[in-house]
Amino acid sequence: MKIDRLIGILSILLQQQQVTAPYLAEIFEVSRRTINRDIEDICKAGIPLTTTQGANGGIAIMEGYKIDKTLLSSAELQSILTGLKSLDSVAGTNQYRQLIDKLAVDRGAARPSNHIVIDLSSHYKNSLAPKFEMIKQAIDQRRMIAFYYYSPKGESGRQIEPYLIVYQWSSWYIWGYCRERSDYRHFKLNRLWDLQVLDETYEPRDLPEYNSQEQLAMPSQIQLVADFDPAMKWRLIDEYGINCYQITTTGKLRFEFCFSSRENLFSWLLSFGDGVELIEPEALRNEFLMITKKICKKYQ
Repeated sequence: MKIDRLIGILSILLQQQQVTAPYLAEIFEVSRRTINRDIEDICKAGIPLTTTQGANGGIAIMEGYKIDKTLLSSAELQSILTGLKSLDSVAGTNQYRQLIDKLAVDRGAARPSNHIVIDLSSHYKNSLAPKFEMIKQAIDQRRMIAFYYYSPKGESGRQIEPYLIVYQWSSWYIWGYCRERSDYRHFKLNRLWDLQVLDETYEPRDLPEYNSQEQLAMPSQIQLVADFDPAMKWRLIDEYGINCYQITTTGKLRFEFCFSSRENLFSWLLSFGDGVELIEPEALRNEFLMITKKICKKYQ
């Protein structure tokens, strides 16, 4: 990511005072042209850098200009490093570990503390990490991606302009512009297969502000009312919080919530076994009864 590289370049300049563009290009595995653009961006941000030609030339922070190395407190730097370390749990490369080393300006004095561990991986890490890296590369290079996608409506082939990799609701998504639908769409990485980075490039669009709730949340149209056994309290609290239910006169846990689809609602209720009773809506109560009867018939 570009911001990571810019911070890394500044950290190296603070440590070594002067370096060459080829050296930075090798460290960050990018072209010299990219490094030159990075240097321009750093100067635009108000940090004056100088470049000198010749055998002893290189890039340096302008003499007399000082950057406060204590701009970030130790605790703040620990938070940044912990966040970077968490990306190692899903990434297929060690680039974040390299960045952690570069950010450690005091040569080992700052390392992620051990009292916070953020694991962003999943049961599908072996298949997720290659997708993660391929999509990140495609976004950096502004290249189209193609894949097959499995959704409740069936299987389909897609081509999109990738813009964001999103972590939401314990899952990873790719968000981009689907030319076929002429709109922005999100796709869950675990349902995405046969991923290809195409040779075709695209011009970046003027993106709308990304709102995770608007983009990932489907309209909630089904108002569920259900009574849960007290033994299911931990599940309700774990998924919806301590204030998600009311205790009825019979000691049941009255739960009310809006769901986006009948399929999600039914699969969720079935996961509670006989620990729940669907109260409303009446039509879904009858439909749920038919589903449970079909299940019972298979085991009779």
